[in-house]
Amino acid sequence: MNISIVIPLLNEQESLPELHQWIKRVMDQHQYTYEVLFIDDGSTDRSWAVIESLCHESPCVKGIRFFRNYGKSQALHAGFARAQGDVVITMDADLQDSPDEIPGLYKMITEENYDLVSGWKKKRYDNVVTKNLPSKLFNWAARKTSGVYLNDFNCGLKAYRNLVVKNVEVSGEMHRYIPVLAKNAGFNRIGEKVVIHQARKYGESKFGMSRFINGFLDLITIWFLSRYGKRPMHLFGAFGALMFVLGFLSTAFIIVVKLIKLYTGFHTILVTDNPLFYIALTSMIIGTQLFLAGFLGEIILRTKNNEERYKIAEER
Repeated sequence: MNISIVIPLLNEQESLPELHQWIKRVMDQHQYTYEVLFIDDGSTDRSWAVIESLCHESPCVKGIRFFRNYGKSQALHAGFARAQGDVVITMDADLQDSPDEIPGLYKMITEENYDLVSGWKKKRYDNVVTKNLPSKLFNWAARKTSGVYLNDFNCGLKAYRNLVVKNVEVSGEMHRYIPVLAKNAGFNRIGEKVVIHQARKYGESKFGMSRFINGFLDLITIWFLSRYGKRPMHLFGAFGALMFVLGFLSTAFIIVVKLIKLYTGFHTILVTDNPLFYIALTSMIIGTQLFLAGFLGEIILRTKNNEERYKIAEER
């Protein structure tokens, strides 16, 4: 099979028939063998009924319905696990991503040997204040922190070699950083393609300003996991040991000075009256806690079990 198209969605009943016809027209025109995976992430409208209808209409359409809303990352994870195509395309269901871009993305993977190609919505039709400017700031921070130089991390239109999606673990809200996860997994051929961005035709956006706040928090997480995810003791243990040693040396200094003054007859104060004593004590306590945090992180890492992060109600 040439292409698997993975489409996570939430309350997009109006756009699904039009999107499916658009995809079918492009696939038939280029004679691709394909499948379309619609992942219903807990929709409360008639989205699942529409997906069932499309499944009856075409054997190329498959559907997965979650019991409730688990998030885009979980929907992508479910789609990636079931994707069979040599190239996996992800896109949003709101008609803002154009299926006409699929052939170009497919060629970049198959002919130019990219592992991953990310879309770049260079010209956007979103609100400048609430979406465009925060998005530019977010993408700048993501580039500087991750070392992956893409202009648009948030673009839902991306293409992957099948091997990539089978070896990248998407969890939490990490769907924005799949290129970073892919790079950390050893897939370094990451490209970018300018794609058409269209104004939303039906409904309203499911993402507010909170996604940028969550995005920056996830950026910190991805930075930590990429460097210390497999060895938390290297970070927490090192800082903990450093703080403990500094606290211990400070305490030793206070005691030595106290003893010297007592021996030479100089006036001295109680150790507990010295502010440096409490700073040293606090440093030792924090150092011990950081060391234990690293130790516990190592234990959790070695004993964790990979439980399902979402529940599937039904599949078609």
